[in-house]
Amino acid sequence: MSNVPLRDHALLSDCGSSALVTATGSVDWLCLPRFDSPPALARLLDDAAGHFSLAPVADGCTTGWRYRHPGLVLETSWACPDGELVVTDAMALGARERGHDLGREAPGVLLRQVRCSKGSAAVRIEYAPRPEFGLIHPRLIAERGCVVSHGGSTVLVLSTDVALDVDGAMATAVVGLEVGQTLEFALQQWDAWGAAPERWKPRKIRRRLAATEESWRSWSELHQRYDGPLRDLVHHSGVVLQGLTYARSGAVVAAPTTSLPEGEGSGRTWDYRYTWVRDASMTLQGLFIAACPDEAQRFFGFLARATATQLDRGVDLQIMFGIGGERDLTERELPHLSGWRHSGPVRAGNGAWGQRQLDVYGSLLDAAHTLREQLGELDEGTRGFLVASVEAAASRWRDDDQGIWEIRGPARPYLHSKLMCWVALDRGLAMIDQLRCSDRAAAWAGARDELRTTILTEGWSEGAGAYTQYFGSDELDASALLLAGSGIVATDDERLRSTIDAIEQGLRDDHGLIYRYRVDDGFDSAEGTFLLCTFWLAQALAVTGQVERSRQVLQRAADCATELGLFSEQVDGTTGELLGNFPQAFSHLGLVNAAYALAEAERPPGDARP
Repeated sequence: MSNVPLRDHALLSDCGSSALVTATGSVDWLCLPRFDSPPALARLLDDAAGHFSLAPVADGCTTGWRYRHPGLVLETSWACPDGELVVTDAMALGARERGHDLGREAPGVLLRQVRCSKGSAAVRIEYAPRPEFGLIHPRLIAERGCVVSHGGSTVLVLSTDVALDVDGAMATAVVGLEVGQTLEFALQQWDAWGAAPERWKPRKIRRRLAATEESWRSWSELHQRYDGPLRDLVHHSGVVLQGLTYARSGAVVAAPTTSLPEGEGSGRTWDYRYTWVRDASMTLQGLFIAACPDEAQRFFGFLARATATQLDRGVDLQIMFGIGGERDLTERELPHLSGWRHSGPVRAGNGAWGQRQLDVYGSLLDAAHTLREQLGELDEGTRGFLVASVEAAASRWRDDDQGIWEIRGPARPYLHSKLMCWVALDRGLAMIDQLRCSDRAAAWAGARDELRTTILTEGWSEGAGAYTQYFGSDELDASALLLAGSGIVATDDERLRSTIDAIEQGLRDDHGLIYRYRVDDGFDSAEGTFLLCTFWLAQALAVTGQVERSRQVLQRAADCATELGLFSEQVDGTTGELLGNFPQAFSHLGLVNAAYALAEAERPPGDARP
């Protein structure tokens, strides 16, 4: 059974593919060449699904780990009885990639180095590749300077000077090291029917590790500008959000993993290795605060190309795409995998791609408005796409949909969806000159005003004393907290403040974290509290001037970060265990936005913004 707590995992990324490394030195998740590729190492989801471990032989070693900030180069140290071992892990970036070019020419190679930094120590090496979600147990062949795995449509090549003992589909070794000695490894995946990849020699691995660290540093020097509460954690969240960006297209994945459950045994297991229009749009706004918005044009260009003529043909904007722009994300179950802590089913693909979610239009226009200066003169494709999105909000806001939480039940008039349609119209009007469509201003303004009246009338529940999940409902939903920053009501509005109080009282757990909702959504088992929603509460409190309450809630949520500054999607309300796909872009985004809102609320009048 795969049982390693999520907090004991570190993220590696080359802005194209990703790996998760455990605190015990095992790479238990590796997808090459893309985030959404079938993993070659997947012990995260089943003990038999593949791993690559470097760890000391001696018992009783104490361990510590850190990122070599700024960036996602990981260093894990073991203090052993007779010496010390240090393992450095990274996904290789291009040799000359700097600044804005980060990840665009990454070769798709996992780099690992183990070094004896004191005395002497022995290291145990275990390499068990299992391509295609563990379906393939490949044939391993030891060649000069590498081990090659054959099986299925890909070849895996592990470059190393270590003489590994091959036994079927596993290669192992125990190597003693003296102070100053190192071992290097480079793992890459290749087309089985193409030319064999070049072996990486130890010197090249050492150079590329140093170059990768320098690449992250050069990106940070251009992109880290936030100065406010939780500054270091906000900056690191910017790095994580960049690490979840597919540099070649500009798409952003919701998380680098699939099927990590939102509650043990709950059946709430989804594939998050795709780009949601909503999540990615909001992530761009987070990068605007925590890092730099200069890559925004690429994302909007990606969406304009991916959607093609959908909106022109009167078709709903698809809510999510593959990171290369793929549309068909058909969901299937993988019954040969037991799942993390036996919490299956394990899924590849995501059936929500066919859902109707009207909030996507508002997310897009809100991000475009935030980044309007960076977008500058819009190319015709992007301009037409944004105009069509406002038009869609104007014509479809009366329709029901599945809402932000993708509830797999009947369509309803969800408050959040209506709100974001209003945002689309409001931001579209604010950008009317940039969109070059002043002839539509009167129609958009009329639709915006009608929609605002409808939301404030039908969205309010006297029984709940709050704006609720959908029109006619008394059920609370944390997404109503987004009313606070939308501009649809004044920040001192009594109903808005009543909604914030009702959600904090009605959706919080014993630790002060916030659930998304507490209605029946078709699953027998409960889920955890949602970190994004707790950050939303902190943000709403800051926006409405309740600074001390905001600071307390923000710190409470920030304390859920791992030792390495990573956030999961959810937290078990009883045990505090991290749950859901990991690390979660939405949670890091929530931290960034809440911290910025608090910084603004604390800023003396007249001070310049950071």
